[in-house]
Amino acid sequence: MNVGNELIWVVPVAIAIAIGFAAYLVRFVLSQDTGTKEMQDVSNIIYEGAIAFLKRQYTTIAILALVTAVILGALIAFFDKYIEVPGISPMQFGIQTAIAFLIGAFLSSLSGIIAMWTAVKSNVRTAAAARNGVGSALTVALRGGAVSGFLVVALSLLGVWGLFEIYGSMIGDLRSAPFLIVGLGFGASFVALFAQLGGGIFTKAADVGADLVGKIEQGIPEDDPRNPAVIADLVGDNVGDCAGRGADLFESTVAENIGAMILGVAVAKATNNDGWIIFPLVLRSFGIIASLVGVLVAKMRDDQEDPMVALNRGFYASAGLSVVFLAMTTFLMLGPAWPYFFGAGLVGLANAMAFLFITQYYTERGYPPVKGIAEASKTGPATNIIAGLAVGFETTALPTLAIAASLLSSYYLGSAASEILGVSASRAGMVGTAVATMGMLMTAAYVLAMDTFGPIADNAGGIVEMSNAPEDVRKGTDALDATGNTTKALTKGYAIGSAALAAFLLFSAYLDKAELVVRIKSTAAGLSAEAVEAAATRMQIVDLGKVEVFVGAMMGAMLVFLFTSMAIKAVGRAAEGMINEVRRQFKENPGIMKGTSKPDYAKAVDISTKAALGEMILPGMLAVGMPIFVGVVLRAEAAAGMLMVGTIAGIMVALLMNNGGGAWDNAKKSIEAGMLKDEKGNVLKKGSFAHAAAVVGDTVGDPFKDTAGPSLHVLIKLLATITLVLSPLFI
Repeated sequence: MNVGNELIWVVPVAIAIAIGFAAYLVRFVLSQDTGTKEMQDVSNIIYEGAIAFLKRQYTTIAILALVTAVILGALIAFFDKYIEVPGISPMQFGIQTAIAFLIGAFLSSLSGIIAMWTAVKSNVRTAAAARNGVGSALTVALRGGAVSGFLVVALSLLGVWGLFEIYGSMIGDLRSAPFLIVGLGFGASFVALFAQLGGGIFTKAADVGADLVGKIEQGIPEDDPRNPAVIADLVGDNVGDCAGRGADLFESTVAENIGAMILGVAVAKATNNDGWIIFPLVLRSFGIIASLVGVLVAKMRDDQEDPMVALNRGFYASAGLSVVFLAMTTFLMLGPAWPYFFGAGLVGLANAMAFLFITQYYTERGYPPVKGIAEASKTGPATNIIAGLAVGFETTALPTLAIAASLLSSYYLGSAASEILGVSASRAGMVGTAVATMGMLMTAAYVLAMDTFGPIADNAGGIVEMSNAPEDVRKGTDALDATGNTTKALTKGYAIGSAALAAFLLFSAYLDKAELVVRIKSTAAGLSAEAVEAAATRMQIVDLGKVEVFVGAMMGAMLVFLFTSMAIKAVGRAAEGMINEVRRQFKENPGIMKGTSKPDYAKAVDISTKAALGEMILPGMLAVGMPIFVGVVLRAEAAAGMLMVGTIAGIMVALLMNNGGGAWDNAKKSIEAGMLKDEKGNVLKKGSFAHAAAVVGDTVGDPFKDTAGPSLHVLIKLLATITLVLSPLFI
């Protein structure tokens, strides 16, 4: 044992701090002015629509999760003859895995609900605060977003730590406990996939319908109360961007935390230091404290300052404190090898910053990529779409180089410590990449706060518009909305960056677990020690020259593209229904455009709800079923090939979708802000030909950035957690 292991007390303390800070933020937000009666009325309609959708969505997800838990437990109990945890029967292992799955599913659902509730309570208060200036509104929106950020991170830490302690005590072996809690990550990923898919389909069906009929056909402003789809659009911001993203980042932190703990087991055995197993828990706990300081620092100095500058200042404060905590934790817990792994953690933090800068460059309206898309809008929708797609494809380059540099650097830093640790260079290198991933996740609470800030600001702008607030207030919320578009894109970049690092981590964990299972099964079969060692060594090699492995790899790449297609087509079908409904209301009720009668908002919300619930199931079940099929039919090495290539393809497509869609959106926003001029120097405003082209491009990008792209983050980790849980069945 190592004296640093006593730092485990930091974990429950950090959880308590996160929950207490979130309670303080809730009190702060709820104490703010709720604005005029008109603002409150709009906010109440949004709240009712969001709650109604979540009840129906999570009822469907709960049924799917219960069925999956039973099947998962049965597969392990009846078909896994050799368990990698000593003293546990297949039946016990199956039951414990199913319970872990359900706990992960429940906490992931709770994370999404908390994120949504916070947003709908914060939006009207942000709108009201905007009457006092942009700075006041930013503080309310960011602190509202931070509630979900801190609670989501606290819940993920509580789930992993709590189940680790419970299962470890039950079997009397903390070194085997990480293998028992893998189901927690699978459950979290399962719910996150359906939450992100369903929420994304809901919000983009409404958004596309509202934009194409309202802006293009009728020529009315965004969030105009005469548009029947506008409430569904505002509801969608919460159920997609808030509830979906909350569940997404919950499962990210859970899966990556468990993967790092599994990789730490071998080093813990070699060094007799269990600190390698609990290190990820402690590091994330200190990250909560660093993120807390970042939220308090993120304030605008005056209303003329760019809101993004204030948010970046908070992130720098959080990252700077994370460096201090990283040095302290590695020094106390990792023994003589700590300098190497401190360096690996710094690589992860640097990767987080690199992804934020790269994403900001490609999606912020002040930089060349977005300006280029806006310029292309002058010649019509086709050139706008061509420019946007080109930017989307281009955005895969720099992030890939950042990921490559991070993986190589952290791997070689870790492998350099192999002699000190008494393990192989490859094993130490894998742990180095795990520490880099944990370093990147230290700022997760602050980044999630920035993400939820986006839809809160968006909703605040809608409330201001629908309540007929003064134009200067709308200008303030427009500035926050544009910043929110960037922060949402930044968070998606951060999520895919961490997913890329985690992909190698989880892939390594899969090979580790598969090797362990092979050793147990080979020994039980009576093979000689040499034969056991040879069989175990083969499991660390994935040979793409084998036809089964090559086919499995192709299936992984195909899954990404087929899943993406299904998600985008789902939005298209749902949007068609919304467009027809909005057109019908305008045609049958002329009083809507005259302002003498109200549109039927409830009908539009119902269309999005039914479409989302119906369309999310098939792509979700495809994502769950494909890796099981490949593993059972083509076996473990083919499943590894699928995991490897599917992850790489998923990262590339997600980058294209997220950044391309964000660039299209802010190109439209830049035109609406009067930043585009014609050849004579005249400003091209809303309603111009260029603006109409930009709206079309933004509509194409909507399912990219808010449905397919974010869902691919979850798909990548879902592939890893499924193969981790069921790897014994594939061998």
